Amino acid sequence: MINLSPTLKGVVTGLLMIAVSIAIYARFGNFEGQLIFISYLLYIGGIAWTLIAYSRMEVLKTFKTYFTQGFKCFITVTFLMVIFTFGFLKMTPGMKEEMAQNYRTELINQGDKTPAEIETMVLKAKEYYITQQTSLTIFFYLFAGTVVTVIISMILMSVRKGHQHQRTINT
Repeated sequence: MINLSPTLKGVVTGLLMIAVSIAIYARFGNFEGQLIFISYLLYIGGIAWTLIAYSRMEVLKTFKTYFTQGFKCFITVTFLMVIFTFGFLKMTPGMKEEMAQNYRTELINQGDKTPAEIETMVLKAKEYYITQQTSLTIFFYLFAGTVVTVIISMILMSVRKGHQHQRTINT
């Protein structure tokens, strides 16, 4: 069996997520459907893969060591997804234009802005679109990776303690 490092597991996970994202966009032209959750499930699966593999190793296991393993995986995925998001948005200017049109429509429907104010706000939104989306990607993947790592680490630590307690009772 090949023993991949958490970083390499993150690379594998991130590349699979990118492939799924590209396939979804190629098929549907957007990321708005529920199929994008496949990518998120891959993210959870990659972190779980890393932590479960670590739980089977004969090493001292603490919450800190579990979290470190998960962190190495999810920070790699985050890095890859940020690069993908930035590059993808640069290569698909239609997404920025679609956002601008939707934002313009929303502002018009609110009815409390002049046409000049609306145009200024839309231009600002377009100017910062890629930065905003990339920042959201960073925040989302770091936050989700942290939460998933904490939850899975706690579960694996409690399972391990349960097995140790059971062995104590049986002896």
